[in-house]
Amino acid sequence: MSINIDNEYNNYFIGDKEVRGLLTREGERKLEGLPNRNIDLKNLEKRIEANKFVKDAEVYRGLDGNVHVNVKQNRPIARIIRPDQDVYIDVEGNILPLSDRYTARVIPITGSALSRSLNSEFFKDSTGQAYTSLLKFIENDQFWKAQIAQMHIDGRGKISLLPQVGEHTVEFGKPNKVEQKFRKLMIFYKEVLPVVGWDKYKRVNVEYEDQIICE
Repeated sequence: MSINIDNEYNNYFIGDKEVRGLLTREGERKLEGLPNRNIDLKNLEKRIEANKFVKDAEVYRGLDGNVHVNVKQNRPIARIIRPDQDVYIDVEGNILPLSDRYTARVIPITGSALSRSLNSEFFKDSTGQAYTSLLKFIENDQFWKAQIAQMHIDGRGKISLLPQVGEHTVEFGKPNKVEQKFRKLMIFYKEVLPVVGWDKYKRVNVEYEDQIICE
């Protein structure tokens, strides 16, 4: 078998050993030496895709007679901090378990409202998709991905962001008009903080249109 695992986003949740274990049911069903007619490629794909960290798998037979396996991993964009067991969220809003093999460096999310909502696929329903879009926006922007250290969602669904640099809390409000709010915050970082100092304010609110409230 020839195994290729796509680590486009530097994810290492699954390796060759884990993939071979899925293909052979942890060694119970050997593939090497089997006649080609006895190998069900589609079934092998399904075995690999059953792993939560696998987004897509392709298994095919090459001209060299070997079985080739291409694996694309899921991409987590946040980690929900819960009292019982933390979980990841991927770019589609799916819930992923933690891994003993690898820890993703993603934004942690706290909030009592989340533990009640996870069973209803909060980040995939009509309300939760807005939060997923916000997380993707942060993940895809190099500056905000580096600057946002933590996100908190309160019982009303309003968001607070804790930055890596500065002693302030950013009151973001609901996950709407995301680009406008981050543009205002960027103006604040570029034009206000260099003048007054990064530790001047404890609270920065960008929730309301056409204004920034600082205290």
